[in-house]
Amino acid sequence: MNRREALRQLGIMAGGLMIIPSCDLSRENVLLAYEKLQITEEHRQLLAKVVETILPGGEITGARELNIQDYVLVMANDCLAAENQRRFVAGLKQFGGFVQQKYGSSFEEMSQTKAEEVYMAAVSQQEENPKGKEFNLDEIKYFLDLSKRYTLEGYLSSEYFMTEIMPYEMIPGGFQGEVLIEPQQKLNING
Repeated sequence: MNRREALRQLGIMAGGLMIIPSCDLSRENVLLAYEKLQITEEHRQLLAKVVETILPGGEITGARELNIQDYVLVMANDCLAAENQRRFVAGLKQFGGFVQQKYGSSFEEMSQTKAEEVYMAAVSQQEENPKGKEFNLDEIKYFLDLSKRYTLEGYLSSEYFMTEIMPYEMIPGGFQGEVLIEPQQKLNING
């Protein structure tokens, strides 16, 4: 082996080892990925409860256990225009205060059934501003609608859903014209 070639390979390996620590995507650094949204851990936990309200756990794994709230934040951070990001964050920040003032408890502490009631009332705009502070109900509705859209999108494209619930076959096993489907059988909805 040539000495120059050995030094070049050593340099490439050393550079690669220096890059690996910067690729740390652990839970401690998760909020750093949302620099455009400027949210706190408290807002992330509120979004986690909203996501759990949309797709609760139970017989199957829920959206909160799959950390779909992080998917919602990444999509809002990376895919929305600046004005829509502002509306999303404003709705997120107002939703917690709105629920606290209207119902007297935080959304995170509500039971699943009460949280579903509050969510459905807010989405259908049956709510009115509580006495005292004025909230922009359109921004709250925008936040909830976008959260629902991204929650469903993230859940339906998650590894769990694609492997456990509706197994995805990259290359289907062939055409079967008429097949009886058993009630317990897992179906491939993508093929």
